[in-house]
Parts: sequence; structure tokens; C-alpha cells
Amino acid sequence: MRTPVVMTLGMVLSPCGLLLNLISTLAPGWRLVKGFLDQPVDVVLFQGLWDMCREQSSRERQCGQPDEWGYFEAQPVLVARALMVTSLAVAALGLLLASLGVRCWQDEPHFALAGLSGLVLFIAGLFSLIPVSWYTHFLGDRTVLPAPASPVTVQVSYSLVLGYLGSCLLLLGGFSLALSWAPWCEERCRRKAPPAGPRRSSISTVYVDWPEPALPPAIKYYSGGQHRPPPAAEPAAPGKLKVGFPMPRPAPRSYTNPVDVLDGEREPQAAASQGASSRSTRPCHSSLPCDSDL
Repeated sequence: MRTPVVMTLGMVLSPCGLLLNLISTLAPGWRLVKGFLDQPVDVVLFQGLWDMCREQSSRERQCGQPDEWGYFEAQPVLVARALMVTSLAVAALGLLLASLGVRCWQDEPHFALAGLSGLVLFIAGLFSLIPVSWYTHFLGDRTVLPAPASPVTVQVSYSLVLGYLGSCLLLLGGFSLALSWAPWCEERCRRKAPPAGPRRSSISTVYVDWPEPALPPAIKYYSGGQHRPPPAAEPAAPGKLKVGFPMPRPAPRSYTNPVDVLDGEREPQAAASQGASSRSTRPCHSSLPCDSDL
């Protein structure tokens, strides 16, 4: 049996979502802070869940920067840490269940286990979507997420984008795998359904005995793959009157040629006969042999 499309789609989207969430959790790029007055203009500060990195265009990135504003003690950061780690663990469990449920190495998948893995992956997507959305909501609030005062600006960094994408992929992959419950539920309902008995006739049921239509012999006597001998010819009923009027038949037509085709043959025959008669009546002289002597 080929692997259903919903299972294949779930097995492709879910690992991609897990990988993106892992990068989003570990990378220090949830918020970008720039515009410091006491530092060069091209200096930016990347803030993540576990670390802060300072980067300048002419130098390499320097991580492990001290937390001068109490950023890591903010409630959105602490909640994001817990929920993102939980999402990663739940997503890994869901992928394990999905591998055992889809089991591409066998002919028949385990639909119930594949549906359960889809539910687990969907929950993992929710666990990662909640902290990403909450952090984005308080991104510019300097009282909730501490940051230096203006003119320092804060912006969304790449880790939040990856977190959104990973959460959406986990939600889609989990929903796709959860659709595997449909064949399993259909099979369970079919087993529990009582066998259908004979249908009881109702008052509105009307049985009509339709006459058999007159079909050509090729269909009537060889239909259904069976040979049926044609019925014997029924003798005509005596004294049966014919209905209708006889139609008059036209007289046969004859065509004559006005030109006599023997005219050309009669002229040579007449000339030959005249020549023969003239030779027979010619007088015979003694100096020339006659026809009678020949």
C-alpha cells in the first residue's frame, strides 16, 4: 500500500518545523537594538533567549555581552525559554510516534498512532507559537522588555521570523497527520454497525412488471454472456386480414437506339456481292482463261 498523501505531507513539514524552532531557540536574534549614543553608529546588539551578541560592520560578532538592563529576567523571556524547550521536546516525541505510525517499511500504516502523533505535533506548534507571539507583542515595550531609552531603536530580528515559520510548519504537519484518524474511525464505525437486514416493504413501494422490450437478435439472444436459443417461429394466424392498400407498380421501361449499328457492315457486303456477280456475267474470250476453265 502506498503511503497516504496526508502522512507524507506531515512527515515532510514536521521535521522542518522542528529544525526552525531549534534554530530560533538557540540563536541570539529575537530582538535587534541599535542607535547607541556612546558607541559607533554601525554597532548593533542582538538579544536572544540565552545570550546577547554585539556586532560591528568592521569587526566580528562578540557574544556573551553583559546584561545591563535586566533583559534576561523579563517575564516574556523566561516564559519563552520554558515554552520553546517544551515545544522542542513535544515535537521530538511527535516525530517518534509519527515514524512508528506511518512505518513506511511495512505495507499497512498504523492510522491511530499516526493520528495521535499529529495531535502531539499540533500541540508542539502551539507551544512555540505562544511565546513568539507574546514576545512580538511586547517587543517595543521597554517596561516589559528592558532596553535603553530613545534614540535607541528596537526591531524584530531573524529568530522571531524563524520561530513563526517553525510554528506554522508544525501546525500544518500535525494537522495533516491528524487526518489519519479518518480511515481508522471509518473502520471502527463499520465494525460496530449492525448488519443490515432485508428491507421491509412499505406502503409507498410499488412493484411494476414492465414488459420485456423487443431487442435485435444480437442483443436478445446473446446478452449477459449467455447463449439463448431463438424461439420457434409462430405460425401466422389464419384469416388475418392485411391492413393497407396495394401500391401500383410502374411498367418496365425499354430504351431503343434510333441509329442502326449494322449500317456500316452492310455496305462492304453489298459491294462484294456486286463484284462477284459482274465477274460471273463477263464474256469469255479464247485468248484469256475463263472462270469456268479455272
